[in-house]
Amino acid sequence: MPSPEIALTQRFQSAFVAAFGPEHADADPIIRPSQFADFQCNAAMGLAKRLGKKPRDIAAEILAAVDLDDIAETPEIAGPGFLNIRLRTEWIAAQAAELSADARLGIPAPAAAQTVVVDYSAPNVAKEMHVGHLRTTVVGDSIVRTLEKLGHTAIRQNHIGDWGTPFGMLIEHLLEVGEDSAEATLLKTDPNAFYQAARAKFDTAETDGAAGSSEDGQDGQDFASRARRRVATLQSGDAESLRIWTHLVDLSKQYFHRIYDMLDVTLTDDDLAGESSYNDQLEIVCKDLEADGVATISDGALCVFPEGFTGRDEQPLPLIIRKSDGGYGYATTDLAAIRHRVRDLGADRVAYVVGAAQELHFQMVFTAAREAGWLPESVEARHVKIGSVLGEDGKILRTRSGASLRLMALLEEAVATARTVIDELRPDLPEAEREQIAHDIGIGGVKYADLSTAHDSDYTFDLDRMLALTGNTAPYLQYAVARIRSIGRKAETQGITAAAAPRVENGAERALALQLLDFGPTLEQVGAEYEPHRLCAYLFSLAQAFTSFYEASPILKESDEELRAGRLALAQLTERVLVDGLDALGVNAPQQM
Repeated sequence: MPSPEIALTQRFQSAFVAAFGPEHADADPIIRPSQFADFQCNAAMGLAKRLGKKPRDIAAEILAAVDLDDIAETPEIAGPGFLNIRLRTEWIAAQAAELSADARLGIPAPAAAQTVVVDYSAPNVAKEMHVGHLRTTVVGDSIVRTLEKLGHTAIRQNHIGDWGTPFGMLIEHLLEVGEDSAEATLLKTDPNAFYQAARAKFDTAETDGAAGSSEDGQDGQDFASRARRRVATLQSGDAESLRIWTHLVDLSKQYFHRIYDMLDVTLTDDDLAGESSYNDQLEIVCKDLEADGVATISDGALCVFPEGFTGRDEQPLPLIIRKSDGGYGYATTDLAAIRHRVRDLGADRVAYVVGAAQELHFQMVFTAAREAGWLPESVEARHVKIGSVLGEDGKILRTRSGASLRLMALLEEAVATARTVIDELRPDLPEAEREQIAHDIGIGGVKYADLSTAHDSDYTFDLDRMLALTGNTAPYLQYAVARIRSIGRKAETQGITAAAAPRVENGAERALALQLLDFGPTLEQVGAEYEPHRLCAYLFSLAQAFTSFYEASPILKESDEELRAGRLALAQLTERVLVDGLDALGVNAPQQM
């Protein structure tokens, strides 16, 4: 069941061979939607350059060779050589019938299923998730959902920050205040407050130390030195330090799951692959890189100088693998991780859903890994760059005090706002149902607004726009689903059943069916390019096409039984595609709104 674009591409490529020879079988027909027809073939201009002929003459030769009789009417040559194509309505109807009977809704099975490792979310232990984590979490989750629908194996990797210098600071602070103290309870209720208290103590000690003050040997300068010693103690495997570290991680995991449950994302404890999981590999990574001549000592540090990267002074840019003091950094962990993902997890592709500011870091890591032979050319590594969430002032969204905005507070506000509207419009619904609808609309609205923007672009957080029932929003799509389900419920009470195949005759039905046929190819493109915003754009166009169909083609009021049943089948096929598409985005569709 090929989509119209695929079917037309195949026919035109056969025509190129017939008209111009087998050496032109690879020419792109450039099939695009057209305002003058259903589609347009724009290949004549490119082929004219190859063959040294006029584009309109090429178009005439293509037209003479192409066989579209069962798919389309005879194309028309327009302008400099465009071929305008109008599909046969009966062909569209037949394709829609096949789509309706297909449990996969036209999603093509991959020629070869791949294992795709997706690194996303990645919050820090003992720090509250802020709005900056929203995008890495929901974009990554949409990508893995899409990959799984396509038939690939998606391996989730939540690379949490659970190791390194901050933990010496956190452990020492917890020991000072006491594990049973009121302040220690902040780790459950407000982890960021606990972290900031430890950070303030550490920074004060650093400042006092720099100024030469040492009046308070326990709580002043000595706190910083104790914190640093604690890091070394922790990393050496000290049992007591590891016990406290495990306690900190466990409390943070409980907090992460509250956020993930609120967001309806699919991450679990099994997906945790924090920095600590690579700790025993860091020394090995350094030794192997040095032994293979990939890394060299520079100013006391072990560095890789990946080819093609230079600094402002035009000198080779170092990727520091081991610091001059013997410590390890993000580059070491990331190299250990990429080797593990390729060798042990069997990745065919690796995607890192991380902020755009890390682009240089990841490009250097990928290049270094390829130079080491750990990332073969057969494995694709991609940095899925994530833009920022902005406030109305065009700056990164923060609280009035300038602090990062708590993600949980943002989500709770979205649900509360949606609940106010639901309580006003649907007081007839049971309390539990209104609560669930408010959650689906509030969370769905926030996630969809994020996903509908290209992942590497910034966007402005506007809750009113996110929850609007008009425009390219989740509530608009959710309402389209709820409307179709309402039609289905009314049809059932009236004893009306849907036909086995959708009815496709008039212009609105044709337009809706054509949109439905594009679901599989759209999802395939999203999975290949990691671009959920393309799916959002598709679903919005589909919902608009349904609205036009609904206005032009009455269903329940139609007196012709056969016509009514066929239109009901087309509406219910639309519901299936909308729900499956929203599910790929991680957005729920309420039964009613």
